[in-house]
Amino acid sequence: MALGVQEASEAYERSMRNMAAPGPGVCRIYRGFIDTEYEICYTCRVQPANLDAVVPITYSEHLGQVHLALRTYKEGESPAIRAYPAVRLAAILWRFLGIHEPCVASAADVDRFDLVTTVPSSDPKRDEHSVLRIVAETAEPVKGRLRRPLRATGTVEGREFSPDRFEAVEPVSGSSILLLDDTWVTGGHARSAAHALRQAGAAKIALVVIGRHIHREYEPTKDSGTTCGDLLDALPEAFSWTTCAVHE
Repeated sequence: MALGVQEASEAYERSMRNMAAPGPGVCRIYRGFIDTEYEICYTCRVQPANLDAVVPITYSEHLGQVHLALRTYKEGESPAIRAYPAVRLAAILWRFLGIHEPCVASAADVDRFDLVTTVPSSDPKRDEHSVLRIVAETAEPVKGRLRRPLRATGTVEGREFSPDRFEAVEPVSGSSILLLDDTWVTGGHARSAAHALRQAGAAKIALVVIGRHIHREYEPTKDSGTTCGDLLDALPEAFSWTTCAVHE
């Protein structure tokens, strides 16, 4: 019997958490936990603001179930091992976009997205067989709009933002674009992709990312005694599919 989208998307629900509301201690751009003195995190302050909306689906606790799924679907030792999380992550993306793409479009100030693409790998050879793109291709809500307007230049390593990491290879002038990614750590890759799209003339760009990576032991406000793990544990345990970071 084929696994349905709803059943597959529920596989990691016990470790999924809805995004915290922006405010003291929560970055208003990407919803990560930060020093209560600031409204946005350091990387959001220093990296270009080419994304009109950033919408993580869930927090991804380091070495937690979601984080391990996001690693294994790319790095698992065999196709069978990689396939198990890939199918379930695809279902999470499918179900979330089916409900919340209109919310994301509204947050980016557009009626809908003209095209959808994934954040490429920085390695051109690896990007030719991008598992993220394969996962995205199975998501029914984006079918017919999924394109590949970006390529990696192959000249930039690391995870930080770089205007030279990607280049546009298809016309996107005037388009509203939905970017998809699996993990947000510093946001360097997603922002590099957004920069390349903006330089090519994209009018609006929003990002939906499956997991916002966090480390439990990190103290966003130094010497406060409150860790990301404490803040995560304070969120409602039950993940709600009817809620998203920009849902109104």
